[in-house]
Amino acid sequence: MANTSDTLERVIIKFAGDSGDGMQLTGTQFTNTAALFGNDISTFPDFPAEIRAPQGTLAGVSGYQLHFGSNSIYTPGDKCDVLVVMNAAALKANVKQLKPGGTIIANIEGFDSKNLRLANIAEIDNPIENGSLDKFRLIKVDVTKMTRAALNDSGLGVKEIDRSKNMFVLGFLYWMYNRSLDNSIRFLEEKFSKKPDILNANIKILKAGYNYGDTTETILPRYIVNPAKMAAGVYRNIMGNEAAAIGLIAAAKKSGLDLFYGTYPITPASDILHELAKYKNFGIRTFQAEDEIAAICSVIGASFGGSLGITASSGPGIALKGEAMGLAVMLEIPMVIINVQRGGPSTGLPTKTEQSDLMQALHGRNGEAPIPVIAANSPADCFDAGFESCRIAVEFMTPVMFLSDGYIANGAEPWRFPKSENLKEFKVKFTTELNGDKYLPYKRDEKLSRPWAVPGTKGLEHRIGGIEKQHETGNISYEPENHEFMVHMRENKVEKIADYIPLQQIDNGPEKGKLLIVGWGSTYGAIKTAVIDARAKGYDVSHAHIRYLKPFPKNLGELLYNFDQVLIPEMNMGQLVKVIRDKYMIPAIPLNKIQGMPFSSGEILEKIESLLAK
Repeated sequence: MANTSDTLERVIIKFAGDSGDGMQLTGTQFTNTAALFGNDISTFPDFPAEIRAPQGTLAGVSGYQLHFGSNSIYTPGDKCDVLVVMNAAALKANVKQLKPGGTIIANIEGFDSKNLRLANIAEIDNPIENGSLDKFRLIKVDVTKMTRAALNDSGLGVKEIDRSKNMFVLGFLYWMYNRSLDNSIRFLEEKFSKKPDILNANIKILKAGYNYGDTTETILPRYIVNPAKMAAGVYRNIMGNEAAAIGLIAAAKKSGLDLFYGTYPITPASDILHELAKYKNFGIRTFQAEDEIAAICSVIGASFGGSLGITASSGPGIALKGEAMGLAVMLEIPMVIINVQRGGPSTGLPTKTEQSDLMQALHGRNGEAPIPVIAANSPADCFDAGFESCRIAVEFMTPVMFLSDGYIANGAEPWRFPKSENLKEFKVKFTTELNGDKYLPYKRDEKLSRPWAVPGTKGLEHRIGGIEKQHETGNISYEPENHEFMVHMRENKVEKIADYIPLQQIDNGPEKGKLLIVGWGSTYGAIKTAVIDARAKGYDVSHAHIRYLKPFPKNLGELLYNFDQVLIPEMNMGQLVKVIRDKYMIPAIPLNKIQGMPFSSGEILEKIESLLAK
């Protein structure tokens, strides 16, 4: 017997279990189904760094948080409404993130004596038996037992059967939220097309989970979450790394250049390589080098040779690429360096997010080596940020740093993708003729960009290398005055980009007031949500989010001076704050979080209230 369905505006679900329990897959499948249904969504995968962390332990807990609803959603949510836990460790690690009165769906088998011991919980303190969860709605389901019973005659071994128990959970959640099984069945048919026994088992268990909701004697909740009212267009669900890859491909087509992607795998940037490797039909060349230095040097060669050269890494790999980036600055060749940031220093927190590489992006090279820096603010925005990075690189003949991070790289949201004809072209015209009595490789145009001559073009032979260049001729020069002139020239070229980018806009709120919250990168959703909530409470607060971190938009200072206070939330110790204070001489207030986790909107709202309550 089941309750009739209640209608909800939004729901936050957290799936949690061992790394081998398939929680990432379960969350992704529910996300894709919600997106196809028309809900707005935001996700946050959270998994351990170890490939196979100790089973049943806190260190091995893998989670996936999904926020979906019938109105606009900007974050994966602060606290969850539903917590799905496959074992005791998953509950212990996540129960603090469950709202009072929220629902726990617990796999009974994951709370046996062995799992309790591995989670450092005494058997007498079993949380699903001792009443400690009375403030929540506890739904105990023997997922493992029912999965094994349903597949008893499948011919599969116990290990293979147990791997499909996440499909039981997924089916039950589909029942709870009135969702169709069709999308997940199509996924399984594609994934296991050559393994009919595995395919049939997973589909059977998916349906078993759904039917459990209909047939159990326990009174269970059931809900409807209607489609969101979103701008008209064709949408797809997309993750940040996917969007970045597609943005790079679009830029290659709109520039008329071949794309060469040279990289070395590193979490959380590797999926860009995986995605680009699928598009050989577009002439995309991908190269997995033996290390990070070889990767960026291959890209320098490709860019010098007339291709759109791209490389990507995370903080440790970017550190290794630093010298070669300096060479690219000296050569003034177009290329894009993507940094999908993670917790540091050194190996740090490989699977956790951080914004601590801004100073590295701005200054992490020897000498005065200015590079434009652009940051994406959401998974879908990685498309636009990647496309824009390529445009600036080729129009200004410069390497460009594109900043993403683990939160948006692995997160997902609906993306109303553009039509090709609506993307602006920036076709490259290689130099083919002399620009003086002799070819002058460093003679500049109105953008201070030097010409791009493909090697082998007759009469345009010229010298390259890391030693300082003489103005216009490109010859080696050790003259003090020339070096100072060229240092300023390279800096002025980067700063001149400000004439060719949009002015800074206020995202939400008035252009003058008591408090302006300035953000960059993946803090966007949390800040936007907090400002919406604060303004609903009557607080005088606005939000501006900076995409162009070098150079800043020309009117940024003017906007900052229009507010009594400026607050800058960052997942670091206060890097943008230092830059803003130095450039604009304002007492910007930092709000810092360095836990490998993104800001919650509640944390930012609390800070707004404390500042404006004075």
